Amino acid sequence: MTRVQQPRSKLHGKVVLITGAASGIGAATALEVRARGATAVLLDCDAEPLAQVALQCGADTLAVVADVTDLPAMEDAVAQVLARFGHIDMVFANAGVAAFGPLAYVDPNAWKRCVEVNVFGVFNTVRAALPSIMRQRGYVLINASVSSFAHPPVMSAYAASKSAVEAMGDSWRIELAAHKVDVGLVHAGWVSTPLVTEGALHPGFVRLRATMPGPLNSETSPQAAARAIAQGMERRLSRIWVPGWLRLLFALRALLHLPFAERELRRAAPQIEAIYLEGLEAEGALASSFGPRERERTLARARGPVSASSWHPPG
Repeated sequence: MTRVQQPRSKLHGKVVLITGAASGIGAATALEVRARGATAVLLDCDAEPLAQVALQCGADTLAVVADVTDLPAMEDAVAQVLARFGHIDMVFANAGVAAFGPLAYVDPNAWKRCVEVNVFGVFNTVRAALPSIMRQRGYVLINASVSSFAHPPVMSAYAASKSAVEAMGDSWRIELAAHKVDVGLVHAGWVSTPLVTEGALHPGFVRLRATMPGPLNSETSPQAAARAIAQGMERRLSRIWVPGWLRLLFALRALLHLPFAERELRRAAPQIEAIYLEGLEAEGALASSFGPRERERTLARARGPVSASSWHPPG
């Protein structure tokens, strides 16, 4: 029997820089693009889990430890990639954090950090990689989340940041078209990542999710999300939906914050606030506003800055 040869992926031979690559969507996407023949360059501020993902990706994988909010560190990271591979064809600005809490009580520094990572981190990532992307007539992809158009209470920093990067991506798509650079946005719902898992540790977050009907509350695996993202990269799509039916919700976005659509959230908001205040009294502002990983990062930053350093698997 003659074996039918599968067509080679359009990602084959491409150099793809992925931020937030130590876990969740970023890690799964790194493995997926690697399976499709791309060279995955991994960037994250968490060194140990990043090294583990790099080992899974293979011996030619470059992993760079850097903070996306530091533009010089991102420029240095890109310089390391260019020194190793000569060019960058695609960049996936995926790194993100979430801050949780009512406006009156959320830790202001946590709110600010969420915007710094999710907005300025995207700017720094794309700005640093753009000269090579333009030379390659490449592709820029940004994780905008479903929160770019569906704005839950007590997550104002996250919703604001994702709305901002959606606007940035839409603007850049027009700007860069003449340079033959395509720009895409990932609109993902609940994906089973550490960000979502840590959210489940907060009773207020659990109450928030309880307001959402079945389809809006279902989770997608990181692997399924990565497949959709890699397929979108191959086609250089302007929008990637995870899951696909979210395109319908996007089409109805003008209705999402009319009174009838907000009814259940308005009912739940006082309960969520009360739960948050209980945690605030018991655990303090930082613990109430951030999940465990970002709390630890906050404490680590207080001990000293993270500089851009690289690592790649032996072999």
